[in-house]
Amino acid sequence: MTTETPGRAGRRALHRPGDGAPGHDEPGGGPKKKHRRGVTERNRPLWLLTPGGVLMTVVILIPLALGIYMSLIDLDQYTLRKWLSTPFIGVANFVEALTSTDLLRSIWISVSFAVISTIVTVPLGVAAAVVTQNAYRGRAVVRAIFLIPYVLPSFVVATVWRTMLQPDGIVNNLLGKVGMGGGLWLNGPQSYWTLILVEIWAAWPFIYLLALAGLQSVDHEVHEAAALDGALWWRKLRYVIFPYLKGPVSLAFLLGTLNHINNFTLPFVLFGAPAPSDVNVLPMLVYVTSFQSFRFGLSAAMAVVSLILISIPLFIYLRAVRLDVHEEGAKK
Repeated sequence: MTTETPGRAGRRALHRPGDGAPGHDEPGGGPKKKHRRGVTERNRPLWLLTPGGVLMTVVILIPLALGIYMSLIDLDQYTLRKWLSTPFIGVANFVEALTSTDLLRSIWISVSFAVISTIVTVPLGVAAAVVTQNAYRGRAVVRAIFLIPYVLPSFVVATVWRTMLQPDGIVNNLLGKVGMGGGLWLNGPQSYWTLILVEIWAAWPFIYLLALAGLQSVDHEVHEAAALDGALWWRKLRYVIFPYLKGPVSLAFLLGTLNHINNFTLPFVLFGAPAPSDVNVLPMLVYVTSFQSFRFGLSAAMAVVSLILISIPLFIYLRAVRLDVHEEGAKK
C-alpha cells in the first residue's frame, strides 16, 4: 500500500472540483470568467457617439423641428413676439407657397442652374486633374493657380464679377474693342447666364480636388502595366483612370449640385435683393419672403420644400452606393 506525501495531497486539494479557490477551472478547461456589469466592449461605441449625438440634436434636429412647426402656423411680424400662441393653420402655408408665389419658378431656376453648372464643372475639374497628375516643371504653380477661385470667399468673387460686369465695366469695354456689343449682364435675360458663368468659375476647383484625390489612389503598377501593354492615352484614360474616378466623380456631382442649389451668397451679392426674376433662385426667394415681407411661416414652408427637393438626389446617391456595396459583397 502506497502513501501520499503531504505535498502531493495538498496539490490535489487545490484542484478539487467544486472548490472556490482562484485556481479552479471550468469543465471545458478554460478559466472561470468573471461577469462585469456596466459598460462592455459591445456597447462602448454607443457611449462614444453620445457627444456627437447631443451636438447633432442641438444643431440640426431641434432647428429642423422648429422650422417644420413654423411652417404650420401663421407667423409674421405681428405674431412673432407671441409665436407660441400663434394660430395653427396646417398646410395653408404650403398651399399658398405652391399656388400664390413664385416658388415653382424659383425651383425650376435653381434646379436648371445647378444641373447646367455641374455638367460643365465636372469635365473641367476632371480634365484639370488629369493635366496636373504627372510631375513636370511648374506643376505646383499650376495647381496653385487652379485653386484661386476655390480659396476666395464667395462674396469677394461676386463683388469682383459685379464690378467687371457693370455697363461701363471691363467686360463691355473689351467686347466693344473686338467689335462685339456688350449688354446688361446683371439684369434681364442675360443675368441667368451670368449667374451660371460666375458659378462655374468659382466651383470647378472643388471638382478638381476630388478628381485629383481619386487619381492619386491609382497604383503605379497599373500605369506600368498599361504602358507595357501598349495602351494609347485614350484607352488608358478610359479603361485605367476613369474606373478609379467613378466614386469621386459621383460624389462630386452630388455635392456640386447641392451646393449650387443652396448657394445664397453669390446671387445675393451679385444681383442684390430682390433679385431679377430670371435669377430669383430658391434661397433668394426664401430670404426675401422672410426678411423683407416678414412672412416667416410662409418662408419656413418654402424652406421645408427646398429641404425635400435637396433630399431627392441625396437619397438616390445613398441608394446607389448601397447597391454597389451589396454587389461587391456578392462577388466576394
